[in-house]
Amino acid sequence: MAEPRAAGEMHSVALGTRGRGFGRLRRLVQHLFCTRAGTRRLFPPTLLQEIERGCAASEARHAGEIRFAVETALHAGLILHGVTPRQRALTLFSLLRMWDTQDNNGVLIYVLRADRAVEIIADRGISARVQPQEWAALCAEVEARYRLGRFAEGSHVAIDGVARLLERHFPLLTGAPANELPNQPLLL
Repeated sequence: MAEPRAAGEMHSVALGTRGRGFGRLRRLVQHLFCTRAGTRRLFPPTLLQEIERGCAASEARHAGEIRFAVETALHAGLILHGVTPRQRALTLFSLLRMWDTQDNNGVLIYVLRADRAVEIIADRGISARVQPQEWAALCAEVEARYRLGRFAEGSHVAIDGVARLLERHFPLLTGAPANELPNQPLLL
């Protein structure tokens, strides 16, 4: 069984509210008042099914593995310790065993709703081929749609964008790819 890699072997791009002068107290309040019910309204079962089908369909076109996770808010202890959306996404990348693929080709699309942050974490097999500005452009596109309340559209843009980058940089070389990771999105 492979061991998790150090965070430096993965690539992450984040957009959101951090770095805009939000103090810990204000961020704590944001997270306390961000509800799971609100997240379920924005990501209803029908959208979660679309995301799952989108991940599965995209994986038939490239040699990568995509997971999609939406977290409503962080626990107060994580906020008080200054855990950033990027750090949380890296932790989830490991907990979800995204690194446990034969070709180091896992990609996590992570949304932290309370911070309005989108993170894309790619394992080292992919980050060696995809430039950081490509991930940044995709995150900006997804975040713009989420800001307009277009969560279905933004989610599809995220999956399609990752798939396009994987098709270009990690093409499918043989027949049907092995599905090494679940396609079902996570609501945390």
